[in-house]
Amino acid sequence: MLFPTLGFGIFFLFVYFTAWSLDRENGRRKIFLLLASWFFYAQWDWRFVGLLIASAILNWGVAALIASSDSPGRRKWLVGLGVALNLTILGVFKYYGFFVEQAIELLNQFGWERDAPLLQIVLPIGISFFTFQGISYVVDVHRGKTPPARSLVDVMLLMSFFPHLVAGPIVRASDLLPQFDRVPRLTREMAALGLLLIAWGLFKKTVIASELAVRLVDPVFFDPSAYGALDIAAATYGYAVQIYCDFSAYSDMAIGLAALLGYSFPRNFDQPYRAASLQQFWRRWHISLSSWLRDYLYVPLGGGRKGLVSSCINIMITMLLGGLWHGAAWTFIAWGALHGAVQAVERVWRHFREGKAGLPHWLGVIVTFHIVCLGWILFRAESFDLAMQMLEGLTRMAPVMVLTPFLLALIVGGIAMHWLPPRAVEGLAVRVKEAPAITMGVLIGIMILVVEAMRPEGVAPFIYFQF
Repeated sequence: MLFPTLGFGIFFLFVYFTAWSLDRENGRRKIFLLLASWFFYAQWDWRFVGLLIASAILNWGVAALIASSDSPGRRKWLVGLGVALNLTILGVFKYYGFFVEQAIELLNQFGWERDAPLLQIVLPIGISFFTFQGISYVVDVHRGKTPPARSLVDVMLLMSFFPHLVAGPIVRASDLLPQFDRVPRLTREMAALGLLLIAWGLFKKTVIASELAVRLVDPVFFDPSAYGALDIAAATYGYAVQIYCDFSAYSDMAIGLAALLGYSFPRNFDQPYRAASLQQFWRRWHISLSSWLRDYLYVPLGGGRKGLVSSCINIMITMLLGGLWHGAAWTFIAWGALHGAVQAVERVWRHFREGKAGLPHWLGVIVTFHIVCLGWILFRAESFDLAMQMLEGLTRMAPVMVLTPFLLALIVGGIAMHWLPPRAVEGLAVRVKEAPAITMGVLIGIMILVVEAMRPEGVAPFIYFQF
């Protein structure tokens, strides 16, 4: 059940009116939202609703044991057990096949060429997101950053709440559990912001991302050898715009849907392509994941507390594992390695040029954007061979085959939106909230009709559903 579909629209209207009819009965409201979230997830594959429930019970139980223990050693052992069990679930479903294939290939190199049995395991949608959600809850209870949830229902809803269930943002327990404890309120500003974010997300996903994917990115990345430099460069820039519009659209709609139900999610994107360094890029791109990697991986590894060399090693490990989190393939690991290596170089550069003038800001933005685009080739390509064909094709002159003025306009527009006023949608919501309800409804209706008229037939799944 995809957000920009009629089926989801009917589902959400039912959830919206039922949830607000239970306005004063917060316990029943949470149970209803939990059941609705399980129904939403079951539309993909009902069998994995059990996994979602089991994961929530696991994290609720471990956190409760940690909170009730006075022994630092036992608390440390419990948090380690909780993290290990979460990673085991993730590893079995997401990485089993990859690691078994690598082990078989390694053994073949030493002359052991017998076939080994390989189980075909279906990857549950959103498993990376709700697993990381569970890990952050257990660790934060151990660190004393959040008290344990009052009930199992709260933990289940924390991990299953349908707006952010399958593709984030990764909402911390300290942000969401306190909201579950109180009766929600829907202000005019929240309603205006929610509707505008949903309309804006629909436009980015169904018009910009879908058009670029179908007409440009998918054909070129499928067979780069058939295209010349201009088409390949356009497809590379096009994918940079596509993945931003696709993923930020999901986050916008998730935040907007939660707002209409009375809950607040943190912002997940902040104009990432205007960053002047890779470090700045990760402070603006998929903020909930980058902050998770920082707080639960980079800092526990030692961060930058032990000097420059240690900082570079730790950022490299963090980004390698961040690449592996995105997918069980060497191309994702190489993508993470590229981002880690460049950030390490940036740290060394700042260390030895402290107090000296650096690159002009505009040049830093251009260099950073093109490094990110180089990474996107690895990220999007199905194999290293196709990635190398993309790079080789940048030197091959050939007639333009797929790039059109319309697609070029989408690419330019997708990059240019990074230079809109910061938080433009939020600012518009403040203005719109004062308008009469009928005016607000007409405005949002017109925006949705325009998007519906412009979008292509059908809606492809969001890119981050596969992670």
